[in-house]
Amino acid sequence: MEEHYNPQEIEKKWQQIWEENGINKTPAESAKPKYYTLSMFPYPSGKLHMGHVRNYTISDVIARFKKMKGFNVLHPMGWDSFGLPAENAAIQQGRNPAEWTFSNIEYMKMQLKTLGLSVDWNREIATCKEDYYKWTQWLFLEFLKAGLAYKKESPVNWCEECATVLANEQVEEGKCWRCESIITKKKLSQWYLKITDYSDQLLDDLDKLKGWPENVKLMQKNWIGKSYGAILKFKVAEIPDMEIPVFTTRPDTVFGVTYLVVAPEYPYINKLITNENKQKVNEYIENSKKLSEIERTSTDRPKTGVPLGTHIINPFNGQKFPLWTGDYVLAEYGTGAVMGVPAHDTRDFEFAKKFNLPIIEVIRNPQKQDDSPLAEAYTEAGTMINSGEFNGLTNDEGKKKITEWAENNDAGHGKIQFRLRDWLISRQRYWGAPIPVIYCEKCGIVPDENLPVLLPKDVDFKVQGISPIATSKTFVNTACPKCGSPAKRETDTMDTFICSSWYYLRYIDPKNSEKVFDSELVNKWMNVDQYVGGIEHAILHLLYSRFFVKFLRDRGLINFDEPFENLLTQGMVLKDGTKMSKSKGNTVDPDEIFANYGADTARLFILSDSPPARDLDWSDAGVEGCYKFLNRVWRLIYNCKENLLHPETCDCSGIYTHTTEQKTLLMQTHKAIKGVTQDINNEFQFNTAISKCREFVNSIYDYINAKKEYSMHDKMFLSEAVFTLVKLMSPLTPHLSEEIWNEFGAEGSIHTAQWPEYKEELCISDSVTIAVQISGKLRDTVEMPVNSTNEEIEKAALAKPKIQGYVENKQIVKVIVVPNKLINIVIK
Repeated sequence: MEEHYNPQEIEKKWQQIWEENGINKTPAESAKPKYYTLSMFPYPSGKLHMGHVRNYTISDVIARFKKMKGFNVLHPMGWDSFGLPAENAAIQQGRNPAEWTFSNIEYMKMQLKTLGLSVDWNREIATCKEDYYKWTQWLFLEFLKAGLAYKKESPVNWCEECATVLANEQVEEGKCWRCESIITKKKLSQWYLKITDYSDQLLDDLDKLKGWPENVKLMQKNWIGKSYGAILKFKVAEIPDMEIPVFTTRPDTVFGVTYLVVAPEYPYINKLITNENKQKVNEYIENSKKLSEIERTSTDRPKTGVPLGTHIINPFNGQKFPLWTGDYVLAEYGTGAVMGVPAHDTRDFEFAKKFNLPIIEVIRNPQKQDDSPLAEAYTEAGTMINSGEFNGLTNDEGKKKITEWAENNDAGHGKIQFRLRDWLISRQRYWGAPIPVIYCEKCGIVPDENLPVLLPKDVDFKVQGISPIATSKTFVNTACPKCGSPAKRETDTMDTFICSSWYYLRYIDPKNSEKVFDSELVNKWMNVDQYVGGIEHAILHLLYSRFFVKFLRDRGLINFDEPFENLLTQGMVLKDGTKMSKSKGNTVDPDEIFANYGADTARLFILSDSPPARDLDWSDAGVEGCYKFLNRVWRLIYNCKENLLHPETCDCSGIYTHTTEQKTLLMQTHKAIKGVTQDINNEFQFNTAISKCREFVNSIYDYINAKKEYSMHDKMFLSEAVFTLVKLMSPLTPHLSEEIWNEFGAEGSIHTAQWPEYKEELCISDSVTIAVQISGKLRDTVEMPVNSTNEEIEKAALAKPKIQGYVENKQIVKVIVVPNKLINIVIK
């Protein structure tokens, strides 16, 4: 063993040995129980950042721990490698997207290996490779066959900077999730997947996800947005044969309607505008196109609108009221029209005040005793008033009765509605999986089952507004597979979230060229036992993956309902309290940390300062502290190496007579095993597990410092403690642990060794430290045997000179003893 800790040399050596020996390869057959741990795979942007380091270290520690606990562990890695950055690089640098992507993959793979991940690289996938996107295309055709893929023209979120469409989930605060440009609306013919067919299942099955954070489940629940209400039909006064249906969750307030608002994109809006109002309405409609959906529906933004000039008749009381258009109403949500009930909706109240519209109270606050005008909207439960035959009903009873009346009088019906919309998957970009359909004038839309449909190479990347694929003459023009007539291929590619919605299944059978995966194998390995990734994927990726699994189950390909049994959303890595970013100049390069301190130090620090679900603030001093700690561990073992026995022959369980020092060290050993094991098992509290390792190192130092010479038993107790420490640290610092394990002659890798077991009786000390209080204030401590009687504790406490000074010439009023914890002597 070298005197000085040299992490760079050690780490390179063991990474090579692990790779040569295939230590991280998951066996196809094993009698051990399975454990599938997975981190969300990275986009190959060029280099790892510290967020990657944290994410992949977390899953690696879990994988190594579970392997030592006797599981057959699957821990794969791959690349979410389609996407816009590669295409932008092609435009800016004149490079082929594939060349840019695979160059980045090569470098980032080297970095991940340097980090010491126990990844089975034989299962590596890249979504941009033909052997992967062939099956992504096959899955699209399965959706098509099932009637769940369809094409329609509709307003879409358009990013001018990226020249492509975005799904609703990819618009963040009115901006593109990638480039942060303002999003506008544009009408295009696009492909969709009918995720709405699974709305109820996606919502109901959230209850099955016991291992998911509650905040993630709530985010999905709100996004799916199930609401109970009614469709009520309002006739247009000026056009007797026309009616406008409205969805409302508050049918009990229908007698309080004083205006009705349709979306600027409402399909029949032009029929509803009078000549006097046309100019003002058209100007308003044009201005609304400049606003994103998020901006239009933001509750922080005041409602705006203009009257159309026409009127609506309330079917319940025959009252006529004005029809408006407002940009806070969206054509694709509900029916594209909403009731204005200012007395019982805060923003409607503000709108009515602003435009001098009537406010009719129809739900009475139980605390309100008169008919005075409302100072603000009342939105809580109450009793119906000013509502004809429904007066006196509670508003909950009123919802049912109003809906029944509507159904009996052809004025509407009950309705369950969801906020979730079908998934828009068309993208006008090149670097994605081509949508495998052909358009024939005779046959219509024809599936192209000659897969994979390969990306063409003769394209113009600088074209705007259409997919670069559309510029390829070799790709676009083809023959219809059905009739042989001249036909054209679809030139859009699929949203990259399609690729990431099923990758965890392909890892299980990555080399299969005959089918998407072997169902028997997938059913054996799924669900993913532990999934690790960022909270930013709570809606997009996680919801889409759940949808894919339910669809594949219904197609008979798998036999489970959910993809991820347990979910850990790790916090961000911050610098000086803010998110790391190149623009802020506060990034930390993992390569520099590896070069200066080694990967084990990087791993230890990234886990040591906070629980994995919370944000971590980067600290150069913290990194230095972790490096010093590993050096301290190295020196500890180097300095006592002459007194260390073979790692696998130092079990002290059969030794029944101990010295005080031996007994104390044995107790500290078992307490460390128990503490670290429980911390990792209990929501992966790696930071406290590391703290317990530090305390254990101090205990071993105390034992060594008390020794001048060693008996064989002394060496056995020391050896058991040291090699237990090395095992406990091995998932966290795999290279250092492997080096020490093998340095002392152990057979095989420490990472295939058995995780140490603790004995509860050996974790309990024979003595405890009792706090001695005088009238509630801590004044001293006394060491006592465990379970000493109250009288023994009192006698020992009063014998302490310091305590005698406090009670001298005082009256002891009473003595309170909490066994094994404290004694409080109350004096006056």
